[in-house]
Amino acid sequence: MHVVTLIAPPAKGLTEARVRRMAAALGAEGWRWLAVEEAADLGLERPPSAEALAQALAGDAMDAVSQPLAGRAKKLLLADMDSTLVTTETLDELAAEAGRKAEIAAITERSMAGTMDFAQALRLRVAMLAGLEEAALARTWAATRLMPGAQALFAGMRAQGGVCAIVSGGFTWFTERLAARLGAAAQFGNRLEIVDGRLSGRVAEPIFDAEGKRRALLDLASRLGLGADATMAVGDGANDLAMLAAAGMGVAFRAKPVAAAAARARIDHGDLRALLFIQGLTAPRDARN
Repeated sequence: MHVVTLIAPPAKGLTEARVRRMAAALGAEGWRWLAVEEAADLGLERPPSAEALAQALAGDAMDAVSQPLAGRAKKLLLADMDSTLVTTETLDELAAEAGRKAEIAAITERSMAGTMDFAQALRLRVAMLAGLEEAALARTWAATRLMPGAQALFAGMRAQGGVCAIVSGGFTWFTERLAARLGAAAQFGNRLEIVDGRLSGRVAEPIFDAEGKRRALLDLASRLGLGADATMAVGDGANDLAMLAAAGMGVAFRAKPVAAAAARARIDHGDLRALLFIQGLTAPRDARN
């Protein structure tokens, strides 16, 4: 059996009529709600082609993820931080403290689009922050907001006995705090060098990059005695591609075109609870973010 999961933005509403229209268009044998008026599973005997799925959606503002029914629930989740678990790029927001947000954000955009080497871009941006007081990190963190659905995603994974980890090309100063807030079992990122209460403009080597994210996924899976097929990864940029490809289910979340085009699944409309729906799980909305 195969399943196509339909996911609508929480505010829009996935009506029964929309679900039935999709079911008829794809020749589904049946369907069921995962969250009323938000997410539904369609059961199919065989997977629809990408063309058939796109034609059935016909520009409708909802996500559709097609996969085999067996093995859809995962035991390990690796999630990117910036623009995935949180709504901003923390390095760009830190740059605002130094009055250099526009120029640093432009480099970030090139790096995430895959048109500039990640390590080169990171070293260049950090060098531009030399002399910034350490207190700016705390102010940036205080203004950082979780992506809608982040809390529910991590809680839902833990509820089914899963393990969650945060992987970021950003900084451990932020990932450590985010891991504590979301209840992540592990976190990985780059380490800023701070000397006498100020950023030195250097980042510790080696750089935690795309290969670092991929290795983190495979190493954690091995430690847990899991195969790659039991893992899920989510991210939005070029430095997430290797991790998304290595995971049993790689999800591009509101992603840059390079990641959206390459990922096994993409979520453009739903919030992060979509990753629970993809696994056939229910997902209450976050009480707060």
